[in-house]
Amino acid sequence: MDANRERIVVGVDGSPASVEALRWANDQARLTGAPVEAVIAWFYPISYGFPVIADIDWAREAEVILSRVVKEAVGDDDALISQRAIEGHPTRVLDDLSQEAAMLVVGPRGHGGFAGLVLGSVTTHVIGHAGCPVVVVRMHALEARTA
Repeated sequence: MDANRERIVVGVDGSPASVEALRWANDQARLTGAPVEAVIAWFYPISYGFPVIADIDWAREAEVILSRVVKEAVGDDDALISQRAIEGHPTRVLDDLSQEAAMLVVGPRGHGGFAGLVLGSVTTHVIGHAGCPVVVVRMHALEARTA
């Protein structure tokens, strides 16, 4: 089997839900021996006539967020986790990576959206378009850890 098809891809955006998704994926990797690839997607914001803040290194900021999430989720136990910051919209990036993965893991919602929504737009999209099974790690797992 192709080594890429054995990996678990985790969508990360810095939210508590993505931290919990990475924790779940790391636990699954311990059971299966599959490598984990934590991925954050980034893109230049659209200005709509307003100036875009030019002195922000968007790629570097994404890498910093990703590194923080990995550290928060698994501490020093990150031997099986590779990290990638990829330019592009999260739905496209996760769709592309899911075509060659064993599993895609996401949280129910990230930083965007409305608090009352059960699933966010990226999660809803990948559920219907991913090329592999998708695991949505519900927030009750996070709540149980903090209770």
